[in-house]
Amino acid sequence: MKTKYKITTIIFSLLLLIGCEKDYLEVPPQDQLVDETYWTNEGNVRTFAFGFYTGYFTGYGSGYTWGDYFSGQALNDDFAPSNPPQFTQQVPTSNGGWSFSWVRKANIFIERVQTVPMEQEAIEHWTGVGRFFRALEYHDLVNRFGDVPYYDKELSEEDTEELYKPRDDRGYVMDKVLEDFQYAAQYVRANVDSPGLEVNRDVVLAYMSRVFLFEGTWQKYHIGDNTRATTYLEASKWAGEQIIDQGNYSLGNYREVFNSLSLANNPEVILFREYEAGILTHALNSYNNKEPQSGASKNAIESYLMDDGLPISVSPNYQGDMGVENVMASRDPRMYETFVPNILRLNGIDFNFSTTGFAVHKFLNEQIKDDPEGSSNLNPTDAPVIRYGEVLINYAEAAAELASIGGPALTQSDLDKSLNALRDRPGIALPHLQVSGNSVTVGGVAYDDPNRDPEVPSVIWEIRRERRIELMMEGFRLDDLRRWKKLEYSDMVSNEDINRGAWIDKANYPDSNLESITLTNGATGYIIPASASESARVFDDPKVYLSPIPLDQIKLYSDHGADLEQNPGW
Repeated sequence: MKTKYKITTIIFSLLLLIGCEKDYLEVPPQDQLVDETYWTNEGNVRTFAFGFYTGYFTGYGSGYTWGDYFSGQALNDDFAPSNPPQFTQQVPTSNGGWSFSWVRKANIFIERVQTVPMEQEAIEHWTGVGRFFRALEYHDLVNRFGDVPYYDKELSEEDTEELYKPRDDRGYVMDKVLEDFQYAAQYVRANVDSPGLEVNRDVVLAYMSRVFLFEGTWQKYHIGDNTRATTYLEASKWAGEQIIDQGNYSLGNYREVFNSLSLANNPEVILFREYEAGILTHALNSYNNKEPQSGASKNAIESYLMDDGLPISVSPNYQGDMGVENVMASRDPRMYETFVPNILRLNGIDFNFSTTGFAVHKFLNEQIKDDPEGSSNLNPTDAPVIRYGEVLINYAEAAAELASIGGPALTQSDLDKSLNALRDRPGIALPHLQVSGNSVTVGGVAYDDPNRDPEVPSVIWEIRRERRIELMMEGFRLDDLRRWKKLEYSDMVSNEDINRGAWIDKANYPDSNLESITLTNGATGYIIPASASESARVFDDPKVYLSPIPLDQIKLYSDHGADLEQNPGW
């Protein structure tokens, strides 16, 4: 039976309770939800907290909107669309994400919780929940803009000096975010009424592993502050280790995490978004399998290991890429769980074609693929919001990055309980990665991938590969390239394989209309999805690592006698 507490169906506009000025002598109406009469019991506090969920736990989206998973136009090297998205070229006039409304909501929540008549344990728990959401919002703001003004209390329109204060240093803000996470990790309840659907300590720890892996590597690669990088990477590693050591989660079937009608009993899922026909549905299955999609790039496909644990450039088992059967023979089994195996889905052959011939079926539930209730925007499969598999690879990377800046050496034990645990997943069974200093070995074979970025040590290169494969099409890749300071990987001119798909010979399809497909050698070769040279994406300006601040915000500051500094290069 579906739980009555649905992350996805409880949407409250509770900011309306608290955003309006009132006459001091006005008597609050007794039949309406208003700030003065709302904060009276823990049930109301819990209801207000659900108002954060749809802002942060989007899962597969709703209706026709995209969520966190699979975007046919994603700006990274995993996808090869026919019309590639470009890096931002101009400063937006308005919008652009420079908003502190969710920060204000979190601060109001934290302050009001202190006034509610309930046990101290409950006050601490809900304060921790509020601080968790404030931390998530500041991570998102810092991720996008870098330095931002930090607020830890509710402000009114009269607080103009605070409202228009200068931006605080990124490191200062993230130190505050760490304080919030540490508090939440200590006080948020381990056990909640609806596990998997509500924020508990494990959810806090899982996000802590994600947030501080991002910020630790950003501090290392962009700012060169190894002191802060160490602090943040230690926090990420610690949080991941807490979840690993407590043993509450395990790895099951890979694809069932993404295509199940219910994730309520999935042993890997830490938090999920629940969908139900007629109440809340999404369109991801249809986007992926019932209409044209942006396919995986040749570069992404070639990143998958062989089933002997070696890269295609090293393994004797690789059969080449002339034909999908050869490409996909004897590969990491996650390849077959993620992409349609042994079939090219081509424009001119299939209506629901892929731009590269390699089509994604990671999210397809075959039980409902021909059911009208699983069509269009009516897909009811549950979406993982954060899962144990991610925590494992977060831990492995945090441990390796710490070792690279003077922290404890990366040990075989670190890999065995993280990256190698992923390789031991039922149905995967890849050979373990062994580490010795910066060298790697699989099955007794020491190797150095010839395709490795020479700026990246072998161990970190292989951990990044594992991350790319484990989290393929889950919305992480662009942020990973950004935090590693590797946006050049997404340049289509210098990296031709991110604008290539499968190798085909048009003569093998005599009854098909393949005129629209451009190949590298005319009638044969690799598919080139974006064939117009003017559409090729280039990375030529590091300013795009951060987003520009919208012009209307800079003017708003100026109108109040303050200065809002634009990001470098914009």
